[in-house]
Amino acid sequence: MHAESSDTPTPTDRATSDPTRTAAQGEDLGDQDTIRARVTRLAFEDDPERYDEFVRAIDEATPAGVEVILRGSAVTGHKWHSEEPFDADGPGTSDLDITFVGGDMVTLFRDFHIPGIHSAPLSEAHPFASPALGPLRKRLCAMCGRPVNLQATTSLVQFLRDVVMDQPYLVLLKKPADEETEPAKTMRDD
Repeated sequence: MHAESSDTPTPTDRATSDPTRTAAQGEDLGDQDTIRARVTRLAFEDDPERYDEFVRAIDEATPAGVEVILRGSAVTGHKWHSEEPFDADGPGTSDLDITFVGGDMVTLFRDFHIPGIHSAPLSEAHPFASPALGPLRKRLCAMCGRPVNLQATTSLVQFLRDVVMDQPYLVLLKKPADEETEPAKTMRDD
């Protein structure tokens, strides 16, 4: 893996994940470091700096209290319900599926699979799903030379997809909630 020259943690470093947890119980895809290395190899031409730049662009546009994850063939190495490999139709042909979890990100979307809970992805198929995130999507597509789909969901839906449906993912970043949203401190005794 690429070593940062600065002591400042990258968004990737701040991603909280359990390194012992596999991405999917039925299919051992490896821990988060293994999946990150696969994603870097497949989607970013094995260039950790390109991957880090991509994550930084997402980090800059992501408010506090949001976790950002990557799903799909970049994580597994093959298409869903198929053994067709990532980019089977040529470089840049497979997309990246980014999901914003929590933090009221669903309010930035107009199109939903489950209204107010799980958005349709901002993608070529749904180009107006989230006008607010259009510029970010355009920037990310240009950065990695492939389609990038942006979606938002609630923590409950993410939990169901992870635990019940056993869908693999990579944590790109997790931004803690602002301090002002934490419970108020108790009053002092005099």
